[in-house]
Amino acid sequence: MPSVTTVVVFSAAALVLLVVPGPAVFYVVTRSASQGRRAGLVSVAGIHTGTVVHVLAAVAGLSAILVTSAAAFTVVKVAGAAYLIHLGVRSLLDYRRQRGSTVLKPLAPRSMRRIFLDAVVLNILNLKTAVFFLAFLPQFVHPAAGGTTVQLLVLGGVYIGLGVLSDTAYAFAGAWIGDRLHGIPVVARRTTLLAGTTYIGLGVATAASGSGSRS
Repeated sequence: MPSVTTVVVFSAAALVLLVVPGPAVFYVVTRSASQGRRAGLVSVAGIHTGTVVHVLAAVAGLSAILVTSAAAFTVVKVAGAAYLIHLGVRSLLDYRRQRGSTVLKPLAPRSMRRIFLDAVVLNILNLKTAVFFLAFLPQFVHPAAGGTTVQLLVLGGVYIGLGVLSDTAYAFAGAWIGDRLHGIPVVARRTTLLAGTTYIGLGVATAASGSGSRS
Protein backbone atom coordinates (compact mmCIF):
# COMPACT_ATOMS: atom_id res chain seq x y z
CA MET A 1 0.00 0.00 0.00
CA PRO A 2 1.28 3.54 -0.71
CA SER A 3 2.11 5.61 2.34
CA VAL A 4 -0.06 8.50 3.51
CA THR A 5 2.64 10.96 2.41
CA THR A 6 2.73 9.44 -1.06
CA VAL A 7 -1.04 9.66 -1.39
CA VAL A 8 -1.08 13.30 -0.24
CA VAL A 9 1.68 14.36 -2.65
CA PHE A 10 0.10 12.38 -5.48
CA SER A 11 -3.29 13.94 -4.77
CA ALA A 12 -1.87 17.46 -4.92
CA ALA A 13 -0.14 16.75 -8.21
CA ALA A 14 -3.20 15.02 -9.70
CA LEU A 15 -5.45 17.94 -8.78
CA VAL A 16 -3.27 20.27 -10.84
CA LEU A 17 -3.93 18.11 -13.90
CA LEU A 18 -7.61 17.60 -13.14
CA VAL A 19 -8.62 21.22 -12.64
CA VAL A 20 -6.99 22.43 -15.88
CA PRO A 21 -9.77 22.33 -18.51
CA GLY A 22 -9.32 19.85 -21.34
CA PRO A 23 -11.62 17.86 -23.63
CA ALA A 24 -13.25 15.97 -20.72
CA VAL A 25 -13.96 19.10 -18.68
CA PHE A 26 -15.24 20.92 -21.74
CA TYR A 27 -17.59 18.02 -22.50
CA VAL A 28 -18.97 18.03 -18.95
CA VAL A 29 -19.55 21.79 -18.97
CA THR A 30 -21.22 21.92 -22.38
CA ARG A 31 -23.51 18.97 -21.62
CA SER A 32 -24.49 20.54 -18.28
CA ALA A 33 -25.11 23.93 -19.86
CA SER A 34 -27.25 22.51 -22.66
CA GLN A 35 -29.18 19.78 -20.82
CA GLY A 36 -28.87 20.53 -17.14
CA ARG A 37 -27.24 19.12 -14.04
CA ARG A 38 -28.33 15.52 -14.59
CA ALA A 39 -26.68 15.42 -18.02
CA GLY A 40 -23.52 16.88 -16.49
CA LEU A 41 -23.40 14.24 -13.76
CA VAL A 42 -23.99 11.47 -16.31
CA SER A 43 -21.08 12.95 -18.28
CA VAL A 44 -18.89 12.80 -15.17
CA ALA A 45 -19.82 9.14 -14.67
CA GLY A 46 -18.90 8.38 -18.27
CA ILE A 47 -15.61 10.26 -18.14
CA HIS A 48 -14.44 8.34 -15.10
CA THR A 49 -15.64 5.01 -16.41
CA GLY A 50 -13.15 5.79 -19.16
CA THR A 51 -10.56 6.58 -16.49
CA VAL A 52 -11.10 3.11 -15.00
CA VAL A 53 -10.03 1.71 -18.37
CA HIS A 54 -6.82 3.76 -18.17
CA VAL A 55 -6.11 2.51 -14.64
CA LEU A 56 -6.56 -1.12 -15.70
CA ALA A 57 -4.43 -0.51 -18.79
CA ALA A 58 -1.65 0.90 -16.60
CA VAL A 59 -1.84 -2.17 -14.35
CA ALA A 60 -1.69 -4.46 -17.40
CA GLY A 61 1.20 -2.52 -18.94
CA LEU A 62 -0.81 -1.48 -21.99
CA SER A 63 -0.07 2.21 -21.43
CA ALA A 64 3.63 1.45 -21.87
CA ILE A 65 2.90 -0.12 -25.25
CA LEU A 66 0.84 2.88 -26.26
CA VAL A 67 3.48 5.46 -25.39
CA THR A 68 6.55 3.56 -26.61
CA SER A 69 4.99 2.36 -29.89
CA ALA A 70 4.73 5.15 -32.46
CA ALA A 71 2.15 3.17 -34.45
CA ALA A 72 -0.11 2.51 -31.46
CA PHE A 73 0.18 6.12 -30.32
CA THR A 74 -0.73 7.39 -33.79
CA VAL A 75 -3.79 5.14 -34.02
CA VAL A 76 -5.16 6.36 -30.68
CA LYS A 77 -4.22 9.96 -31.46
CA VAL A 78 -6.05 9.93 -34.79
CA ALA A 79 -9.07 8.17 -33.29
CA GLY A 80 -9.26 10.70 -30.45
CA ALA A 81 -8.91 13.64 -32.85
CA ALA A 82 -11.60 12.22 -35.12
CA TYR A 83 -13.99 11.78 -32.19
CA LEU A 84 -13.47 15.35 -30.99
CA ILE A 85 -14.10 16.65 -34.51
CA HIS A 86 -17.21 14.47 -34.70
CA LEU A 87 -18.54 16.07 -31.50
CA GLY A 88 -17.71 19.50 -32.89
CA VAL A 89 -19.54 18.89 -36.16
CA ARG A 90 -22.61 17.73 -34.23
CA SER A 91 -22.56 20.96 -32.22
CA LEU A 92 -22.23 23.05 -35.38
CA LEU A 93 -25.22 21.23 -36.86
CA ASP A 94 -27.15 22.14 -33.70
CA TYR A 95 -26.12 25.76 -34.22
CA ARG A 96 -27.23 25.71 -37.84
CA ARG A 97 -30.60 24.24 -36.86
CA GLN A 98 -31.15 27.01 -34.30
CA ARG A 99 -29.86 29.93 -36.38
CA GLY A 100 -32.56 32.43 -37.15
CA SER A 101 -34.89 31.16 -34.44
CA THR A 102 -36.32 33.73 -32.02
CA VAL A 103 -37.34 31.07 -29.51
CA LEU A 104 -34.82 29.00 -27.61
CA LYS A 105 -35.47 25.33 -28.34
CA PRO A 106 -33.64 22.37 -26.86
CA LEU A 107 -30.29 22.07 -28.62
CA ALA A 108 -30.46 18.52 -29.95
CA PRO A 109 -30.79 16.91 -26.52
CA ARG A 110 -28.99 13.57 -26.24
CA SER A 111 -30.26 10.60 -24.33
CA MET A 112 -28.53 9.96 -21.02
CA ARG A 113 -27.17 6.73 -22.48
CA ARG A 114 -25.64 8.56 -25.44
CA ILE A 115 -24.16 11.24 -23.19
CA PHE A 116 -22.61 8.54 -21.00
CA LEU A 117 -21.16 6.56 -23.93
CA ASP A 118 -19.79 9.68 -25.62
CA ALA A 119 -18.02 10.57 -22.37
CA VAL A 120 -16.57 7.06 -21.97
CA VAL A 121 -15.18 7.03 -25.52
CA LEU A 122 -13.90 10.60 -25.22
CA ASN A 123 -11.82 9.82 -22.14
CA ILE A 124 -10.60 6.42 -23.30
CA LEU A 125 -9.17 8.21 -26.36
CA ASN A 126 -7.74 11.03 -24.22
CA LEU A 127 -3.98 10.72 -24.69
CA LYS A 128 -3.23 13.15 -21.87
CA THR A 129 -4.81 10.72 -19.42
CA ALA A 130 -3.01 7.72 -20.94
CA VAL A 131 0.39 9.40 -20.76
CA PHE A 132 -0.34 10.55 -17.19
CA PHE A 133 -0.86 6.95 -16.08
CA LEU A 134 2.36 5.81 -17.75
CA ALA A 135 4.78 8.66 -17.14
CA PHE A 136 3.49 10.20 -13.91
CA LEU A 137 1.71 7.56 -11.85
CA PRO A 138 4.68 5.11 -11.68
CA GLN A 139 6.79 7.79 -9.97
CA PHE A 140 4.64 7.27 -6.87
CA VAL A 141 4.93 3.48 -6.86
CA HIS A 142 7.62 2.13 -4.54
CA PRO A 143 8.49 -1.61 -4.51
CA ALA A 144 9.34 -1.42 -0.81
CA ALA A 145 5.74 -0.43 -0.06
CA GLY A 146 4.33 -3.75 -1.30
CA GLY A 147 2.79 -5.08 -4.51
CA THR A 148 2.96 -2.60 -7.37
CA THR A 149 -0.45 -3.69 -8.68
CA VAL A 150 -2.13 -2.78 -5.39
CA GLN A 151 -0.34 0.57 -5.32
CA LEU A 152 -1.38 1.36 -8.90
CA LEU A 153 -4.98 0.47 -8.13
CA VAL A 154 -5.04 2.56 -4.94
CA LEU A 155 -3.50 5.61 -6.61
CA GLY A 156 -5.75 5.14 -9.61
CA GLY A 157 -8.72 5.06 -7.26
CA VAL A 158 -7.54 8.27 -5.59
CA TYR A 159 -7.22 9.91 -9.01
CA ILE A 160 -10.75 8.83 -9.98
CA GLY A 161 -12.17 10.08 -6.67
CA LEU A 162 -10.54 13.47 -7.10
CA GLY A 163 -11.63 13.57 -10.72
CA VAL A 164 -15.25 12.88 -9.81
CA LEU A 165 -15.19 15.73 -7.25
CA SER A 166 -13.50 18.15 -9.64
CA ASP A 167 -15.68 17.33 -12.64
CA THR A 168 -18.85 17.39 -10.53
CA ALA A 169 -17.98 20.97 -9.60
CA TYR A 170 -17.63 21.73 -13.32
CA ALA A 171 -20.99 20.04 -13.96
CA PHE A 172 -22.72 22.26 -11.39
CA ALA A 173 -20.99 25.32 -12.84
CA GLY A 174 -22.10 24.35 -16.34
CA ALA A 175 -25.69 23.85 -15.20
CA TRP A 176 -25.60 27.26 -13.49
CA ILE A 177 -24.39 28.86 -16.73
CA GLY A 178 -27.09 27.02 -18.70
CA ASP A 179 -29.81 28.28 -16.37
CA ARG A 180 -28.74 31.86 -16.98
CA LEU A 181 -28.58 31.39 -20.75
CA HIS A 182 -32.07 29.96 -20.86
CA GLY A 183 -34.40 32.26 -22.77
CA ILE A 184 -31.55 34.20 -24.45
CA PRO A 185 -31.47 32.58 -27.90
CA VAL A 186 -28.59 34.57 -29.37
CA VAL A 187 -26.24 33.85 -26.45
CA ALA A 188 -27.24 30.18 -26.26
CA ARG A 189 -26.75 29.68 -29.99
CA ARG A 190 -23.35 31.34 -29.91
CA THR A 191 -22.37 29.14 -26.99
CA THR A 192 -23.24 26.14 -29.16
CA LEU A 193 -21.13 27.62 -31.98
CA LEU A 194 -18.25 28.11 -29.53
CA ALA A 195 -18.59 24.52 -28.32
CA GLY A 196 -18.48 23.17 -31.88
CA THR A 197 -15.47 25.21 -32.94
CA THR A 198 -13.63 24.40 -29.70
CA TYR A 199 -14.16 20.64 -30.12
CA ILE A 200 -12.90 20.85 -33.69
CA GLY A 201 -9.93 22.95 -32.57
CA LEU A 202 -9.08 20.40 -29.86
CA GLY A 203 -9.35 17.62 -32.45
CA VAL A 204 -7.01 19.40 -34.86
CA ALA A 205 -4.56 20.13 -32.03
CA THR A 206 -4.65 16.47 -30.98
CA ALA A 207 -4.01 15.31 -34.55
CA ALA A 208 -1.10 17.73 -34.87
CA SER A 209 0.56 16.66 -31.59
CA GLY A 210 3.88 14.88 -31.63
CA SER A 211 4.74 11.20 -31.76
CA GLY A 212 4.36 8.83 -28.84
CA SER A 213 7.94 8.08 -27.81
CA ARG A 214 8.00 10.73 -25.12
CA SER A 215 7.28 11.03 -21.40
